[in-house]
Amino acid sequence: MSLWYSILSAGARLLGPPVSPDPHGMPGPIHQAGLVAALVALGAKMAKADGFVRAEDVQAFKQVFKSDPETEDSIARFFDLARQTTLGYERYARIIAKRFRARPAALEDVMDGLFHIALADGIVTDDEMEFLRRVSDVFGFSDREFARIKAAHLGRDADDPYLILGVDESISDQDLKRAYRRQASANHPDKLIARGLPKELMGLANHKMAIINRAYAQICADREAENSQKTGKITAL
Repeated sequence: MSLWYSILSAGARLLGPPVSPDPHGMPGPIHQAGLVAALVALGAKMAKADGFVRAEDVQAFKQVFKSDPETEDSIARFFDLARQTTLGYERYARIIAKRFRARPAALEDVMDGLFHIALADGIVTDDEMEFLRRVSDVFGFSDREFARIKAAHLGRDADDPYLILGVDESISDQDLKRAYRRQASANHPDKLIARGLPKELMGLANHKMAIINRAYAQICADREAENSQKTGKITAL
């Protein structure tokens, strides 16, 4: 029995009723074929997330989930079955998260594949982004980690605090403070007026200063929360 035949069989079970627990009440083991079937199903449902499945989506799916030539037709039928609705996608995400809970890099690879499918038509819709964000939550990624993965595919948002301050996420706290002070000093309304900014544009200057202050405060708050989370994990150990 070929691996892909096993995957198709597992996929049929995945798309049916949930697997019953063993006699001891423990969930059943996650077999390799079932894992790959969950990956395929999740990718197919990503293609359906915006309500439409286009030729570009199918091609992107094939680039991420490669199969043997002799099984392509069968995989295509499995894909068609899975993509009929996005309902149940969180179930597949949980299967994958459980299998790779100790390997976050593998989970990030899955997120990369889903972003690749979402971008097949050149734009990520709100529905697709919600799908990606929810899968990321199930995988256990923080908001900051999701933002990093998203930025790798879409670039940074205009309101990204690191982009506003012109620094990288890897910057140290001390250098971050220096960068903030430089930005604050260069954009302080008093200095802008001294350089010739009309008084009528004072509101704009104050608004820009508020954006800089908010960006710095957001980064500091995110880092403090992340450090607290790490400390909590160490204490738990």
